Amino acid sequence: MESSPPTLRPSTWTPAIRMGLSIAVATGLYGISFGALAVAAGLTVWQAMALSLLMFTGGSQFAFIGVIAGGGAGSAALGAAALLGVRNAVYGMQMNAMVAPTGWRKAVAAQLTIDESAVTAAGQTTPDEQRRGFWTAGVGVFVLWNLFTLVGAVLGDALGDPRRWGLDGAAVAAFLALLWPRLQQREPVALAVVCGVVTALAVPLVPPGLPILLAAVVGAAWGWRGRTPDAHGDASRTGGAA
Repeated sequence: MESSPPTLRPSTWTPAIRMGLSIAVATGLYGISFGALAVAAGLTVWQAMALSLLMFTGGSQFAFIGVIAGGGAGSAALGAAALLGVRNAVYGMQMNAMVAPTGWRKAVAAQLTIDESAVTAAGQTTPDEQRRGFWTAGVGVFVLWNLFTLVGAVLGDALGDPRRWGLDGAAVAAFLALLWPRLQQREPVALAVVCGVVTALAVPLVPPGLPILLAAVVGAAWGWRGRTPDAHGDASRTGGAA
């Protein structure tokens, strides 16, 4: 017998829906920090909201206001934001194959393809759950991120330093909760440690946003190196059998 589809009742929610909602709440609350910092950097409330509605990728948004707050030009801010946004293009190719949106949903899925929705979808084991995870996290983060961006921007300086509320750690904790169950073998653990060390060493040496990209390059190089011997081995075994 097939299970009934999820409804608005929590008792019917699948693990993917629960995971998507939890990551949405954690990331959405972090939007308060962005809203407050954006106003402190000199943006108006509506400019902060435009960034969250249209750019909608936290790393790029923080990079943008970081450059503005440091006195950088708008072109430099856009360049830093675009550099960090490249990763979403990679996610997009993966999510297009995994979620397979059609029609108008393809445009919506492109806007909702961010770290949180991609990781939530990738953490599932069945196609239905992957789709549920993607849409739940994507829509949830979009709604709550924009809502709390508005809250943070309106309250502005009344909040003081957003870091004292621990909001800067909420999204990090949520990502760790998603990542930890996947680190079940030695190689993923080793790769996570190496990338973490690379990021930590790069933070004081390169502009904001680049450390995580350097870690991504290390991860890509690791994966390429790990596949090459297997490919050669398969080719030699095929030749031997022939």
